Amino acid sequence: MKTDNLFDLTGRRALVTGSSRGIGLALARGLGLAGAALVLNGRNPETLQKTAGLLNADGLQAEWKCFDITNEDEVNEAIAAIESEIGPIDILINNAGIQRRFTLLEMEKTAWDEVIGTNLTGAFLVSRAVAKVMIGRKTGKIINICSLMSEVARPTVGNYTAAKGGLKMLTRAMTVEWAPHNIQINGIGPGYFETEMTRPLRENKEFDTWLRSRTPAGRWGKPEELVGTAIFLASRASDFLNGQIIYVDGGLLASV
Repeated sequence: MKTDNLFDLTGRRALVTGSSRGIGLALARGLGLAGAALVLNGRNPETLQKTAGLLNADGLQAEWKCFDITNEDEVNEAIAAIESEIGPIDILINNAGIQRRFTLLEMEKTAWDEVIGTNLTGAFLVSRAVAKVMIGRKTGKIINICSLMSEVARPTVGNYTAAKGGLKMLTRAMTVEWAPHNIQINGIGPGYFETEMTRPLRENKEFDTWLRSRTPAGRWGKPEELVGTAIFLASRASDFLNGQIIYVDGGLLASV
């Protein structure tokens, strides 16, 4: 086997949900630098258009499609439009996610439903629509952005933990149904990364000190440090890897 182009994504198209900023944008940019054409997704058309323009200015090929991943009709219409107007989706990264922090006793059902709907059900809806066309082509890569919270929990994030734990098992359910069609479905489980979502935690001196002491690497991760894993899972290098979650957490899960 020649390995010189094992990680080359030239000629592939990647749809990344929630990619107007943060981890989603870092992943999209990384796949673009590896050769992939990009389709950005979010709910704000102005932001998406601006972000796509910045990527295009850097020499990457970026389109965008604004749709709400929690709306089944919007998802189905958007995937059909991308396939017909832009081109086939070879790689899907389910990255879109939100956080609503409450203890379980204080959590209103709306906060529970919102997080489950976006972080778990949204990934299901987009994956189902994309898998239908991938199955017809007998090829495809789906990467679910899980979390350290797919394995462990802490107070005030019960809804997020339930969603990300569910996403881990959804990844495996997708595998047993779709792997026979030459589709590889895997997950990335980020630890604590420097994003807008984690800003309140990073600004909390007590939590920041605890996190640094708890993580063997002794620091927060940077979004670009997830790119290598994403390229691996999107490329030919992972053609026989299926149903796995790769945790990128500075060693936190390895530590007691």
